Amino acid sequence: MVLRVVARLLLGPSIMVAAALIVKGYTDVGDGFAAGMVVALAIALCYVAFGATDAERLLPPLRYSPHCAVGGLLLSLAVGFFPMLFNAPLFSHEPGPGERVTTFGSLELFTPLIFDLGIFLLVVGVMTVLLHQMAEPDAHAADTADDGREKES
Repeated sequence: MVLRVVARLLLGPSIMVAAALIVKGYTDVGDGFAAGMVVALAIALCYVAFGATDAERLLPPLRYSPHCAVGGLLLSLAVGFFPMLFNAPLFSHEPGPGERVTTFGSLELFTPLIFDLGIFLLVVGVMTVLLHQMAEPDAHAADTADDGREKES
């Protein structure tokens, strides 16, 4: 009972810590991987506390984990390879040194932030898919076994 209460209460603060890590991280650029792991660990605690079925029922966004992982991968790759279209090196930071940076409040919007968001989405998506597969390995094995029998018939 205590674990269930803690798991529910820990998810919100973990998202806030992840946002802080993405914005400033351990250095000035940000840390999308650490932010993704913080949220993935909070989701893992929900899986342990509630079981796979109840955790996925309580957290409906978990069903979009594969899409989250693919979207994060594509976003990170786009940020990394987009400068090549303008004959710039891979992972060039835009805006460059000395150029004006667009701000949203006190948050500076530049390419490393977008890259960190992509890495965050990739890590959370992949870790959640792995948690789902580890939580119900028999259900996945039964589905593939049923598919194999239908093809043989």
